[in-house]
Amino acid sequence: MRARRVPAAVLADIVGAEWVDPARRPYVRGGTAWVPVREGYPADADLPERESYRGRGYHRIGDVAVLRGDAPSEAELAAIVEHCRPRGVLLVKGYLGDMRIPYVEILYGNTGEVCHREQGYTFILDPARVMFAQGNRNEKARIASLVRPGERVADMFAGIGYFTIPAAAGGAQVHAMEINPIAFEYLRRNSMANHVADRVTAENGDSRILLSGTYDRILMGHFDAPSMLADALAHAHSGSVLHVHSIGDVRGAIRDATAEAGFTAMVTSRRVKKYGPHAWHMVQDVTIS
Repeated sequence: MRARRVPAAVLADIVGAEWVDPARRPYVRGGTAWVPVREGYPADADLPERESYRGRGYHRIGDVAVLRGDAPSEAELAAIVEHCRPRGVLLVKGYLGDMRIPYVEILYGNTGEVCHREQGYTFILDPARVMFAQGNRNEKARIASLVRPGERVADMFAGIGYFTIPAAAGGAQVHAMEINPIAFEYLRRNSMANHVADRVTAENGDSRILLSGTYDRILMGHFDAPSMLADALAHAHSGSVLHVHSIGDVRGAIRDATAEAGFTAMVTSRRVKKYGPHAWHMVQDVTIS
């Protein structure tokens, strides 16, 4: 891999530079990053290609490796460290309460705040303090492709901006609501870091109270979303589209709720990812009429 050596602290500043190869990931160790270089541009070194990794699964969030589920063995942890050279390795054991606060254990190194790049967007966060929906990347891209310039969009569970940022980048005016004050501050920072702050109205609090007016599109990226359909439908109009996340298919409950609100709905359902044995994370696209 042809690469240039740069300080790790400037990685966020050079994303999108003409010489950077976006198809490859930088290699970071300590305060130094080796950034892949496109053909035709000078490089500082030609690094050997990494061997394929076949060990314990993990997600890379910025320069921190994040695991879920049972704790890894010493050999599994050593293999992860050897493969991706993270600043730290974090085990997320679960999420607590409505604010989805991570319950974590640091297994190696140190964690703290990271700058994570995904599909052209920048997400600043501390994965030990707030949830990052790593497995939803295809859904984030899909939302970005669906929104239209000028749409008024409600993101009822905005988090750090997983869906808010792509929607605003697509030209929507997004009302982003987040109940967790730590995640809310990252939402504000990420709106600025992605240059969409002028299209994001962010509020800290319970979205059921903060919803106002009507929306062309309502993002309901929380597994408890089906229980809050009445709140969302009170702010929908004919032609509004709701994206309702759930564990399992809830099309029947959605049709019942829309009928009770005086609407009819066309509902399509798709799988996002496997959630557990015989259980899927689903999203239902609901077009109101």
